[in-house]
Amino acid sequence: MKIKGTCFEPSSFRDPEGFLFFYKSQLYRQINQKGKNNFDLLINSGLYKKLIEKQFLIPHAEASLKFAATKDAYKIIKPQPIPFLSYPYEWSFSQLKDAALLTLEIQKIALEHNISLKDASAYNIQFIGYKPIFIDTLSFEKYREGEPWTAYRQFCQHFLAPLSLMAEKDPRFNLLLRDFIDGIPLDLASRALPLTTKLKFSLLTHIHLHALNQKRMVNKKVGKNKYKMKKLQMIALIENLKSTIEKMKIKKFRTEWQKYYHFMNYSNKAFEYKKFLIKNFLYKIKPQSVIDLGANEGIFSQIASQTGAYTIACDVDPFVVEEVYLKAKNDKNKFLLPLIIDLTNPSPSLGWENKERKSFTERAEVDCILALALIHHLAISNNLPLSLISQYFARLGKYLIIEFVPKQDSNVQILLQNRKDIFDEYSKEVFEKVFCNHFQIIERKKIKESKRELYLMKRK
Repeated sequence: MKIKGTCFEPSSFRDPEGFLFFYKSQLYRQINQKGKNNFDLLINSGLYKKLIEKQFLIPHAEASLKFAATKDAYKIIKPQPIPFLSYPYEWSFSQLKDAALLTLEIQKIALEHNISLKDASAYNIQFIGYKPIFIDTLSFEKYREGEPWTAYRQFCQHFLAPLSLMAEKDPRFNLLLRDFIDGIPLDLASRALPLTTKLKFSLLTHIHLHALNQKRMVNKKVGKNKYKMKKLQMIALIENLKSTIEKMKIKKFRTEWQKYYHFMNYSNKAFEYKKFLIKNFLYKIKPQSVIDLGANEGIFSQIASQTGAYTIACDVDPFVVEEVYLKAKNDKNKFLLPLIIDLTNPSPSLGWENKERKSFTERAEVDCILALALIHHLAISNNLPLSLISQYFARLGKYLIIEFVPKQDSNVQILLQNRKDIFDEYSKEVFEKVFCNHFQIIERKKIKESKRELYLMKRK
């Protein structure tokens, strides 16, 4: 029975031991009576304290049972909020790799407390800036000597399979996780991987033979598992998976957007002036959250994060997102989260009733949108009407910092050189008129030594 005033989180229906819910816009987690023993074990064993000290697990505060969403509540906890929810199919190679290594490290530490992860879903990980953190307090159970790791298959499907495909084939293979939200099937990964991976012992074992064994077990009767795994063997398994993943690297090849700023048509003076203007606009409006659409190498995302705004750097190119993430990680920047987002085809709503995983648009409402050197790509390369672009931006952000790139600009001329110019409406005058349907222009500045103009707008 649902208590009045609560709203269940749609992604949290799978675990009978508890669930997430909202009450007056505050996120809570209910531990059901069924989850009592495992939750108490996590807390009383010292594992919770250890993982919190290492910043591996999201901390929580205990709340009153008066907030209980249903009558079978054992405890109510209030987890620390995540600034922005992201999903594995939006992560770069190294983000998914770091999430995998964190999961393995948590399992190893848990075993020291005679506890084990009962699932190893990639959705149990979120990022706070560059730092991955485990968010599912109910993923822990008592370790039972001799039993194999329950979450092994899930780990291979959610982490090892996509990482192997990204490393051995192409980093865009992580997009398969949009179709397979329960992880990439191992038989599919086995067929898609190069034959040479069968010569690599770890991939042979964890992907190819694992897939073959799953196929063999399909028509067998379900019975008691006769396979026994001692704790030392489980630790060895974890170490082998860890070593395998640590060695993985993506192959480098040039993409359209890599080194974009090295071939831009700005003079150094114009580019520095553009950075100066954006910084001034940001300090003027003081946003707490920013999304940089088409962030490329993340130069302006970094500027936004340095003002104290939690900044999402979005780009379609997995290589530039990888570079932005590695730089944020090197700088220990907890205010910058890079994500792979195709703005013309952003992440949709997925899962049961299309509610388990929220669309990018549902998650993306922020204080300020950066749309720099972007509008000509949307309007001309993708034939998007200015009215639709304006409407979408108004849905995402209260403020908008946008750069208008006129037809006379050399980059626009490049876009038009092999196609008929059908874009009669693409002009500064029409741009301002259309965007003023949704925004008020607060300030406009011409970028020195450039044909471009920078606008600061506020949603009406």
